Amino acid sequence: MDITLEQPARARLITAENRELPVPATLRYTAADPLAVCIGFPPEVSLDGEGVTWTFARALLAEGLAGPAGSGDVHIWPCGRSVTVVEFHSPYGLALLRFDTAALRRFLLRTYAVVGAGQEDLGAAVEQGLSSLFGSV
Repeated sequence: MDITLEQPARARLITAENRELPVPATLRYTAADPLAVCIGFPPEVSLDGEGVTWTFARALLAEGLAGPAGSGDVHIWPCGRSVTVVEFHSPYGLALLRFDTAALRRFLLRTYAVVGAGQEDLGAAVEQGLSSLFGSV
């Protein structure tokens, strides 16, 4: 069964001037890609006027809620008890966002209700990845 969860979230973008700007975001999880979560941002908040979606490991989100995590394009860490910081790196720069920890934790728990941690069907994920990599070769 292909179940998709979406949850709106409010983030605060931390600017170079150390100001915080509200940014709408959408948290998304689909059972078809059980190892990943996505955070999407609408076109009006991106530099090029197009929506942006970041996809990363669900396990990274879980780790980042408990302590500093990430070594690639996405880093996550708790900042006190009620705030979690998510840092996105791209060739164009980086974005530092603050999220309500309770909202991220609630979303993560909802994903576990769809596909439990450690219960992911890796066969389907590997097949999908190989198909997208090699196409119809």
